[in-house]
Amino acid sequence: MATVSLSFNIDSPRWDQSTFVGRLKHFLNITDPRTVLVPEEELDQAKALVESCRAGLVPPGSSQEQLLYAKKLYDSAFHPDSGEKMNFIGRMSFQVPGGMAITGCMLQFYRTVPAVVFWQWVNQSFNAFVNYTNRNAASPISLREIINGITVTDENNNELGRSRRAAVKGIAQVVLSRITMAAPGMIILPVIMERLEKFTFMQRIRVLHAPLQVLLCGGFLLFMVPAACALFPQRCSLALADLEVELRDSIMAKHGDKVPYVYFNKGL
Repeated sequence: MATVSLSFNIDSPRWDQSTFVGRLKHFLNITDPRTVLVPEEELDQAKALVESCRAGLVPPGSSQEQLLYAKKLYDSAFHPDSGEKMNFIGRMSFQVPGGMAITGCMLQFYRTVPAVVFWQWVNQSFNAFVNYTNRNAASPISLREIINGITVTDENNNELGRSRRAAVKGIAQVVLSRITMAAPGMIILPVIMERLEKFTFMQRIRVLHAPLQVLLCGGFLLFMVPAACALFPQRCSLALADLEVELRDSIMAKHGDKVPYVYFNKGL
């Protein structure tokens, strides 16, 4: 194993985040559902290793593979804004096991009103928890980010102010991503099951229909979770000209034309 130098930048993206393919590879890495099973102690060790590397203190004998795996665990379990460990239910790496179970049950148990209400409640509660966990944590929680705006920075992460338009753009992209994430399983899977249920062998194994739907839903989500997350860059940008007049004037007064774009974490 090749060791790495003290100049190793652990936060340098492994893949080009300006392209969909690069972002897809990144999210395939950090939404790996196997990371949900990693013990808490190992996650804490990964965080300590990442923070040591950021401080320029790469442990002697460390290999690049070890550091990249630590960064994978860090990105999968810790919030990019606050650095705090996220509850495992709200992590994107839990979207496949959590989403497949809930979506499969929603598609299977729909024949009575109580069942529909219950599984819709479970689904919306799960979505709300995921939204909270993956929010933009650079801004305090309020009655939706659109009212007060979210924190925007320059390309070097220097805070510039708060923008409502940035919040609108970020929320719109997250909503579109979530719809894309769930749509194939909710639209295509019922069609597949309807076709399958016409076969004699499927009619003989009705007890296995629910587990089969759960597994098929998991197959969709295994690809759709990273694909949907990759639709837009997580570090979103907004042209200075598109900001609110007050914020734009404030930035121009302090920095002139040196800040053509502002940046913010749109969340996932």
